[in-house]
Amino acid sequence: MNPETETKKEETAVKLPEPKFSDMKINPRILKKLEDLKFTIPTPIQVKTIPLGLEGSDLIGIAQTGTGKTLAFGIPIMQKIMDEKALALIVLPTRELALQVDEVFQKVGRSFGINTAVLIGGAAFGPQIAAIRRHPNVIIGTPGRIIDHLEKRNIRLHACKVLVLDEADRMLDMGFAPQIKEILKEMEASKDRQTLLFSATMPDDIAAIATKYMKTPVRIEVARAGSVADNIEQEIFFVKKDQKFQLLAKLLQEHTGSVLVFSRTKYGAQKICGELERMGHSAAEIHSNRSLMQRRQALDGFKTGKYRVLVATDIASRGIDVTGIQLIVNFDLPESPEDYVHRIGRTGRAGQKGRAISIATADQKGKVYRIEMLTKTKMKVFGDAKDMPSASQGRSHPSEQRHFFKKRQFRRGSGANRGRGGPSSGR
Repeated sequence: MNPETETKKEETAVKLPEPKFSDMKINPRILKKLEDLKFTIPTPIQVKTIPLGLEGSDLIGIAQTGTGKTLAFGIPIMQKIMDEKALALIVLPTRELALQVDEVFQKVGRSFGINTAVLIGGAAFGPQIAAIRRHPNVIIGTPGRIIDHLEKRNIRLHACKVLVLDEADRMLDMGFAPQIKEILKEMEASKDRQTLLFSATMPDDIAAIATKYMKTPVRIEVARAGSVADNIEQEIFFVKKDQKFQLLAKLLQEHTGSVLVFSRTKYGAQKICGELERMGHSAAEIHSNRSLMQRRQALDGFKTGKYRVLVATDIASRGIDVTGIQLIVNFDLPESPEDYVHRIGRTGRAGQKGRAISIATADQKGKVYRIEMLTKTKMKVFGDAKDMPSASQGRSHPSEQRHFFKKRQFRRGSGANRGRGGPSSGR
């Protein structure tokens, strides 16, 4: 027999079948609904989390953004509600994330009589109180508004059987540690509570929460902290500050699909959006100066194609769940390397290819170095990349690099002094 043929047979023999939701002990009614919604192949975090969640284990899930965490905790919650009439609380850092999690529960759980209440800031109390009075099975909310309702005695948490802390590291970054501790304290009376904590990173503060408030949690890690999907192409352009808008205009000419642009501040986002509209692009902005209704309209318009470009601050780096985003542009580099990971995780979702382009000035090479150290990847460099730190050397072959402005001459002046951010409180 041909040795090559024999090797191929051996490779075929050891290839394991692809995991399926039907391989897990999921209620047949939920399985049927997942099938109707075309959810057939679980993601790695779902494969590892759902069986343990169904058993009632406390979990710490470490996974990069866009990995399917909502169903990873949503399926065990829905099954527990159907089996035991249990109550659940899901805490998230932003309004957008809360609304997206609610959307998943509406799609999958509504037909089983599972109802939800969304408690988020920026929205009126009246409708939220009305939703609470309908005795929801699941409360989904942001920490501040949940505390507001606790203080007004609109809700009590002693009967909750499942607690989910999603994007826990982000909540701590945003200063929600006191509210989270207060929520956990309120739930101490809830006996046999199951706690599911999800985070992209595992800082000491989260480890402390796990030690104090969780029962021997099982740690599940499907990607190391700071990892970036292999299907995302990363590039960085070094330019002068007054050349940023000309470069952005060129990038929008070269890419025909949807584009998500990140600004460091809300004031910068406003300026970028205004400039894009003057260029003739359909654009919307999303940041903390926008009302909840304006943010929802912007996000919905971006999803439907009404707006080709969405300009956002880091409030949206984990709050946007839109498939098919072709390009991420970091008009400003983020304050922390972790925020870079979450930003570019908005593209390349569900196995699709994505592209992330960052725009930097020469004095930001240290920030680029820290991003590369966290992600353990090397970005393709365009522009003047001399004197980069050692971790950034030896990237692509010199023939693959080019000086962007040697090939594209821009008129100076029209973009000068634009895009300067205001105060750093742009979330």
